Amino acid sequence: MAGDIQKTAIIILTYNNLEYNKQCIESIKKHTVKDTYEIIVVDNHSTDGTVEWLKEQKDLKIILNDYNAGFPKGCNMGIGLASEECDILLLNNDTIVTPRWLENLQTCLYSDKSIGATGAVSNHHENLQGVETTANCDNLEEMIAFADQNNISCSIRWEEKIFLIGFCLLIKREVIDKIGLLDEMYSPGYVEDNDLSLRIITAGYKLILCHDAYIYHYLGTAFRKDLDKFLPILYANREKFRQKWGFETFIFDEVRLDLIRLIDESNPNRPMNILEVGSGLGVTLLNIKNSYPHVKLYAIEPNKDIAEITSHIAATSTQEIGVFPLGFEEHYFDYIFIGNHLEKVASPEAFLLEIRRYLKEGGYIIGGIQNLMHYSVLGNVLKGSWLYAQNETLRKDNKTFFALSDISTLFERCGYKNPYIFHWFSIPNEEEQRFIEKLCECSRGQQGRLGIAKLRFDNH
Repeated sequence: MAGDIQKTAIIILTYNNLEYNKQCIESIKKHTVKDTYEIIVVDNHSTDGTVEWLKEQKDLKIILNDYNAGFPKGCNMGIGLASEECDILLLNNDTIVTPRWLENLQTCLYSDKSIGATGAVSNHHENLQGVETTANCDNLEEMIAFADQNNISCSIRWEEKIFLIGFCLLIKREVIDKIGLLDEMYSPGYVEDNDLSLRIITAGYKLILCHDAYIYHYLGTAFRKDLDKFLPILYANREKFRQKWGFETFIFDEVRLDLIRLIDESNPNRPMNILEVGSGLGVTLLNIKNSYPHVKLYAIEPNKDIAEITSHIAATSTQEIGVFPLGFEEHYFDYIFIGNHLEKVASPEAFLLEIRRYLKEGGYIIGGIQNLMHYSVLGNVLKGSWLYAQNETLRKDNKTFFALSDISTLFERCGYKNPYIFHWFSIPNEEEQRFIEKLCECSRGQQGRLGIAKLRFDNH
């Protein structure tokens, strides 16, 4: 262990939803070791009996606002009331915690000095923080039984992340002291946890998702259900984030699971060197590391604002994509991920010839190439629309367009042997199916929307 585990201040914001509030706080008392925590509730002017119920609870610290302060400011109020020696845990009021939830988060948090915050998994899959289960988690008894089996502390079930959702987030006190409180410009809420995650990473700490700490999340706040209020605030906060960090929040979701699945290693503990071209924040690389813990990560990301974050998890170059030589050792990489950048470089053939110098003998290049002959593209063109903004295949920054047959031909000409081409198919609706049948009268096949390419380089 990296140090003695400290007591935890659990910060909960309430705004109506009395039954959620009761379930949440009662579950903490039932499933958390006594005297290892304190509960601080910040009420944002509830009018449904929540305030009266809170006043009856003698083992809570409470702040009763006479206005709705929102999430970031409310959390900061709660942190200000926490005992100085306590770590900080942000917990949504629409959650139910489970056996050993906090102990497992703490065990991970204190397993390494470099870990700054840990997060739980739940029944929701946002940010890939969900858990697959056959249990009926709407049934409280079944959910607790599932959690009891799941929440067995196990370090191989810890996953490094670039972002942790704030519904259940445990942060070391030293991290709060170093980076400060939540940014209140995001009030009344949303995106502040993206911001907080990046501030923790840029301060030199890691974020770890604990798959061995499952809690239930209703995801039922009134604010989120009222889309007329929620969406304008969400869009405004995304813009605030972009102005502060220099990139959009959607970059957190750009993990390429379709490409990762093409890594076929019989020994997950084999040391490997993997390069991602156009890595973004490195969410794909970190996902690979979760399955292959001994991998060495490398990235090319021209956006310097993004690369500053990526450099904390991978050796990162900021040179433009398609410019050679690369600042990496030749014949070094087991896999090179090129995403969809083959369509963006000035000369795809020159790019493939140059980048293969950095592959080991028998190494693989993996990428996704959009199919120009897909019915969704042809349909728009034949209707008189050339919708660059709406159609991913016809993006303005694409310099080259491919049909499926072009992909194999291109890679073979560049010396890549034993190509593996996988087609990803979309399912057409009835109108689209009729259109396809008419197209097929002229040309058969070509329905695959995306060609996923995995090509091996053999130097002979």
